[in-house]
Amino acid sequence: MTDRPTPASQTLSRGIRILEILADARAPLTIDEIGRRLEVHRSVAYRLLRTLEDHGLVERDAAGLVELGPRMAALAAGVAHDLQAEALPELTSVANELGMTCFLVVADHDECVTLSSVEPRHAVNAVAQRPGTRHPVTRGAPGKAILSLLPERAWPADVASSLRTEVTDAASRGFATSHDEVIPTLRSVAVPVQVRGRGPAAIAVVFVASAHDDAAIAARLTRSADAIRDALGG
Repeated sequence: MTDRPTPASQTLSRGIRILEILADARAPLTIDEIGRRLEVHRSVAYRLLRTLEDHGLVERDAAGLVELGPRMAALAAGVAHDLQAEALPELTSVANELGMTCFLVVADHDECVTLSSVEPRHAVNAVAQRPGTRHPVTRGAPGKAILSLLPERAWPADVASSLRTEVTDAASRGFATSHDEVIPTLRSVAVPVQVRGRGPAAIAVVFVASAHDDAAIAARLTRSADAIRDALGG
């Protein structure tokens, strides 16, 4: 994977970064919080947000808190549409069968980004995994699963030897695991999804605890990954 190039448009880059900040947030943010995370003055953040709001990409509630707007869902649905369409019934099946949130992840430079997610139908305290959520590809089970599909020369620079070993093990057994790496207390199991003509992807579950062991969870995910790949001719 390569480093992000210097943006040709700082304004556009900042607007996109706001969307990433909101996608990563677990709750709506104030304009001041967005400005701090973006490292710009509040007035700059406000002007950027007004433009994004005009396009329906963000929205503010009565208290002035900002979150992603409904237009983002429409845009996200168009990304890798066939992959998401084939994955959705599999994600739903896994979520309801295992009682865990199941999600589809793709690589974006040196990060993983969640394309779609399904929470189990009858779970009381399901873990939320919002589409658009991203984290470094070097952290978490989905990232390790994606790295297991890539040659080392395409990995981010300065990968720790411990992670190198984990990715090697994941490639050997066909699944990756993580605990307390992306979100405190949460566990994850992920399997890679390799579809011909597409970049690396993974399907994963996230949970606090489960009666299923990691290998059994991975076996269920692998069946779904195979079904997605076969449906896309991969």
